[in-house]
Amino acid sequence: MTEEIFRHDGYAFEFEALVVSVDGDLIELDMTAFYPGGGGQVCDTGTIRGLPVTDVSYKEKNIVHTVPNNDLKVGDRVWCSVDWYRRYDLMMGHTAEHLLFCSLKKQDPELTITKIFISPESKYVIVNHDISWEKIDKALKFANKAILDALPVTKSIMSRDDPELANVRIKLDHIKENEEISVVSIGDIDLSACSGVHVMETSEIETLFVDRKVSAGKDGVAIHFKVGNAAKESAMSLANICLQTIDEANSKPEDIVRTVSNMKREIELSREMIKKAVKQQLTSLEPENYNGINIYSGIFYADRTILTDTAENLKNKGGVIAFVSVTDTVSVLMASGNSKINCKKILPDILKEFGGRGGGKPDFAQGGISNISAANDILKIVLERIKQSL
Repeated sequence: MTEEIFRHDGYAFEFEALVVSVDGDLIELDMTAFYPGGGGQVCDTGTIRGLPVTDVSYKEKNIVHTVPNNDLKVGDRVWCSVDWYRRYDLMMGHTAEHLLFCSLKKQDPELTITKIFISPESKYVIVNHDISWEKIDKALKFANKAILDALPVTKSIMSRDDPELANVRIKLDHIKENEEISVVSIGDIDLSACSGVHVMETSEIETLFVDRKVSAGKDGVAIHFKVGNAAKESAMSLANICLQTIDEANSKPEDIVRTVSNMKREIELSREMIKKAVKQQLTSLEPENYNGINIYSGIFYADRTILTDTAENLKNKGGVIAFVSVTDTVSVLMASGNSKINCKKILPDILKEFGGRGGGKPDFAQGGISNISAANDILKIVLERIKQSL
């Protein structure tokens, strides 16, 4: 069984070890400081005898290191080095995740963790439901106060029958009966079961900042965060974006949320009015009769979804339809109730000439381009191709 140095010293990143097993790219050592990942935190990387370690994982109760194209042999004494800057970033991130969630839970006691992910590129915690930015703001103030207070971060081992386990954030069903329970405490504000690698003091995190939250589908809501210099840079960047938005909206900082909310309502109202106007246009749309076939066409400054139902109805009556929808892009919709018109063949070829794409079926196709100034030209060519086919 591999001796796990990281269990008792997360700051050890260089060590000497004995190679005890070699299986192609997989190397097993008698001891290791490489963390194999767990608790949502990705594994360490680094080098063994100068050779890159690209992955670290458990194989039964032992830890194996992926060292591609190595020439190592059983019995070799090797000098190993964990990528310290990467490891330390992960330690900061994992400790910050504990601090962030306990701070969020103080604002919303019903909050639970669904999933955690900590890597150098991305750090987030997925919670079971959405939480307002007002509560996130309060949580961050609490968390960053804890960082300034330089609270100790300690690890202890607890048994299943320890009465103190009731105070620990833990999912016992995820821990095997004979597996030890490692508990990480942050001062007196959080106790959480975790076998990951953490910093020794909250001050090492420097700064904790939530930069976005997004839907994680059925899992809940992903709250993305940054730590250290990355947190400061993200906060300054977003602050600058907010200031630009305030200027563009001709608002005051304290009024910007209400201003944007009002603008959003006005846009929604405008869209509804446009939708009604387009429906009225479609109701009174007169076809061009060409060789006994009704051709319906037009350019509409509205989302193409409004046009789809009308196109289907006119197609079912034997008509041929060419609708162009203009918003921030150009969408083109073709439908045909006449077997002489193959929409799937005509539309993609035309859109390709304008740098766009399209697809569909012989009786219904759609696609688009980004150049809105080409709307009239596209409609003209589509109509020409329709008439050539009739």
